[in-house]
Amino acid sequence: MRRIFFVEDDLSLINGLTFAIKKQGYEIDVARTRLEAETMWGNGNYDLVILDVSLPDGSGFDICKRIRQISKVPIMFLTAADEETDIIMGLDIGADDYITKPFKLAVFLSRINALLRRSDNFGAANSDSTNSGRADGELTSNGITVLLLKGEGYKNGKPLELTSSEYKLLCLFMENPDVVLTQERILGSLWDCNENYIDNKTLTVYIRRLRMKVEDDPGEPKKIVTVRGMGYKWNTTG
Repeated sequence: MRRIFFVEDDLSLINGLTFAIKKQGYEIDVARTRLEAETMWGNGNYDLVILDVSLPDGSGFDICKRIRQISKVPIMFLTAADEETDIIMGLDIGADDYITKPFKLAVFLSRINALLRRSDNFGAANSDSTNSGRADGELTSNGITVLLLKGEGYKNGKPLELTSSEYKLLCLFMENPDVVLTQERILGSLWDCNENYIDNKTLTVYIRRLRMKVEDDPGEPKKIVTVRGMGYKWNTTG
């Protein structure tokens, strides 16, 4: 059974979401403070972490940073901190999703299921040799190499530290070289649910974060280029 670690100090929200998550067939452990969360994380092995930003004794951002030092477990922020700077910070420090309150329960549960599916399929789903000429299990372009069978990415032979969402986004671009991908196409591929629920600001952050890792000069991107009014493309033509 999949185990979810939920860090939240609002008791009414804890009760409601715990009930809903258990109805989905998941186990859930709850921590209400940063100290309690750090203690419980050390004792457990979880498939997904859901974090609030504001806690009585600290910040969910700090918990996220600590987890990312030792684990690639999917992390979702569920918080009232809805400023763009908060969203950017949460995703930049390694979160895979960021949901702001208030939210629709059905959307929240769908996003949980999507994160867990992507975690299950990380690397494995992309090793299907019937898609896009991937029989050799490898994509190579512009000095970037993705080993699909291992779920790993490299730049000029050096490993790229990619979250599952960044890895999936990179694969999507490299599988469609010199093809303009609309925001809707990218969001639909990333989230496995209705893209209307996804804030386009989030995609902008993902693109920027991936550029920081694959571009030689992220300020003047040559690989992931913006096609104004249309979307983005993986540029192989210089």
